[in-house]
Amino acid sequence: MKQSFTVRQGALDGVEAFLSVARHRSFRKAADELGVTTSAVSQAVRVLESRIGVALFIRTTRSVGLTEAGERFHARARPAFEELVSASEAARELADRPSGLLRLTVPRGAVPILLEPVIASFCRAYPEIQVEIVASEELVDLALEGFDAGVRMGQFIAPDMITVRLSPPFRLVVVCSPSYLANRLAPELPAQLSDHACLRWRRSGGVIADWSFNDNGRTIEVAVNGPYIANDFPTLLGAAVEGVGLTQLPEPIVARFLAEGKLLRVLDPFAPVAPGVFLYHPGRHQVMPKLRAFIEHIKTRAGSPRPNS
Repeated sequence: MKQSFTVRQGALDGVEAFLSVARHRSFRKAADELGVTTSAVSQAVRVLESRIGVALFIRTTRSVGLTEAGERFHARARPAFEELVSASEAARELADRPSGLLRLTVPRGAVPILLEPVIASFCRAYPEIQVEIVASEELVDLALEGFDAGVRMGQFIAPDMITVRLSPPFRLVVVCSPSYLANRLAPELPAQLSDHACLRWRRSGGVIADWSFNDNGRTIEVAVNGPYIANDFPTLLGAAVEGVGLTQLPEPIVARFLAEGKLLRVLDPFAPVAPGVFLYHPGRHQVMPKLRAFIEHIKTRAGSPRPNS
């Protein structure tokens, strides 16, 4: 059975004063060290003794000594308090300068296109920061999963997040290999996709995404079908290159394959524009120096605008 436990409010009050008096064997010298009055130190020790329920010092007009209870308390309180001070200093180091582990959740497709060009230069510029990239399509809870920031397409980022643009807006294009069209006609209208093998993307929530199109300024969604489903863009890209079917992907991901002739565009007049890719994080007040350095590095390299409000 789980035991109920509560840290009493003010449980550490007076401990620093006690340790200083014990070290100097003097209330006056302890007050000088702590930068307070002697009466303040005396009051803090009295409150501590009252809370514990036993006298910790033997006081005379000429000297101060520890009682047996005081000796026992000192033996365990001193190393514990020193460890707390060390823990505070270790935490403060992360707030004072860019250092520590920077954890980012990033879709697989964004790593080679957006992050690889800047990660190497960032690591050289900030050798005290270790960068961990977790490639995943999951829309994770940054705080719960221990991430400093994430990278996603703008339409999938919660509105309460602070964002930094990583890419300009781009089109979502439907592509296929030349071999796929060798024995069939390319679709000329989104409605004709029902006659084709479409490679589909399953979102992190489990839903298979419809394909979106722009029909003279009007957005239309088409539920497509086909023999292949994947939960990330690189897998869909590979299947399209192999001639399995048509797929709809961000244009930056397929640009090289289009240039090399391994893929062809279809339904190009209907390609919609996506907002682009953004780095996002919970808020300004939670930005550690390591993340702030990464954001500034990205903006310097990419000429990105300032984060939103």
